[in-house]
Amino acid sequence: MTTRPAAASGTTHADVAVIGAGIVGLAAAWRLSQRGLRVALVDPSPAAAATHAAAGMLAPVSEVRYGETALLRLGMASLARYPDLVAELEASTGVVVGLRREGTLIVATDAGDRDLLNELQAFQTSLGLSATLLTSHECRGLEPMLAPEIRCGLLAASDHSVDNRRLAAALLAAISATDVDLVSATVASVTTHGDRAIGVTLAGGGQITAATTVLAAGPWCATLPGIPDDARPPVRPVKGEILRLRTRPNTALPGHSIRGFVNGHEIYLVPRADGELVVGATVEDAGFDTSVRAGAVREMLRDARAVMPSIDELELVEAIAALRPGSPDNAPMIGPTGLDGLLVATGHHRNGILLAAITADLVADLVSGESVDRELLEAVSPQRFALTRTSS
Repeated sequence: MTTRPAAASGTTHADVAVIGAGIVGLAAAWRLSQRGLRVALVDPSPAAAATHAAAGMLAPVSEVRYGETALLRLGMASLARYPDLVAELEASTGVVVGLRREGTLIVATDAGDRDLLNELQAFQTSLGLSATLLTSHECRGLEPMLAPEIRCGLLAASDHSVDNRRLAAALLAAISATDVDLVSATVASVTTHGDRAIGVTLAGGGQITAATTVLAAGPWCATLPGIPDDARPPVRPVKGEILRLRTRPNTALPGHSIRGFVNGHEIYLVPRADGELVVGATVEDAGFDTSVRAGAVREMLRDARAVMPSIDELELVEAIAALRPGSPDNAPMIGPTGLDGLLVATGHHRNGILLAAITADLVADLVSGESVDRELLEAVSPQRFALTRTSS
C-alpha cells in the first residue's frame, strides 16, 4: 500500500476508485486487491466516523425486525463469513480483532417489556431462528450483575460481536501489504464522460481515472457532486450517540452482549476483552449534526443502569456521536447504479460492521465479473428505489 496526500494537479490511474475508507470501503478495497485489481482508496480520515464509533455487534438474530426478512438473510450470510474473515486478517496482520461468540442476551425489565420480548421470540421462531427463552433466575445465572428487576430473557447464542476499531486497524494493516493506493484527500466530484463514470476529481484538483468507481462514503454519498439524479442513492444521515466505559479496580463486565428493553426503549451493552464496555445507542434524524447531547448521555446511562446497576462504578471514558447511512427500507444499497461504471455500497444503517464482510465480497464479485449470489444482490440492488421513483 502507498499512502499519499492528494496531488494538487495531475492524473493517476487505477482499475477501481473506492470513495470512502470506513469499514465497508476498507473491506471492499482489500477484497478487490485480492482479485488482482489496482485500487485507489480515497478518504481524508480512514477508519473514522461511524466505523470508529460503532459497538461492533454482529447480531442479526437479536436485532431482527418485522418487514426486514431480506435484511436478515443478508445479515446471516455475512455473519457466517466472519470467522474466516477474522482468521485471515489475524493470520496475515498479527492484529487481534476481538471476535466474541458468547451470543446476545436480550432482557426485559418490566411487564410491558416482557410482552415485547415474547413477541420478538415468537417472530424469531416463525423465521426458524434459534433463541432460547429464559426465566429471570436463568438470566442472572448467566449474568449475575443483572438487575433483580429483570423479568425474563432470550439468549441468541449465534450472535457475535467484534471490536470494530481493531477490525478497522486489521484491514488497514492488511491493505498495507497490497498495492492499494490510499489517498488522503476529499473527493470533490465523481468524474463522468458521456453516460459513464470514469473516476473522481479530488478537492486539490487532481484526478483519478478508473474503469469502476465504488461509492462507499456512507451518508455523504447523497451529497457528492457529479452523480446524476437517477444514479444518486437515497441515503440519509442517521445520528447515533454512544458511550464507552471502562472497568476500574474491583469492577467487572458481563460475559455476553446484552440488549435490554427498558420501558419500551432499547439499550445495549457490549463488552470487550480489554475491559471496555460500549453502551448505546440513540437513533435520530438530525441531519449532519454530530454533537453529543447531555440528555442522550443521561438517558443511555439511566437505561443501562436499569439493566446492570453496577455500571455506576465504571469509568466513563468517551461519549461520541456519528452518522449512520440510512436507506428508505433500512437495507443497504449494493451494486450498479443508473450510471455505467458507478457502483454503490452504502445505506447499511445500524449494520455496517455486520454487513461489511458480505458487502466486500459482493462488490469484488461484481467488479471482477465473477459469479454473484443473485438472490442476495436483488434484495440490495439500488435499482429498487429507482423503480419506486419511476412508479410514483
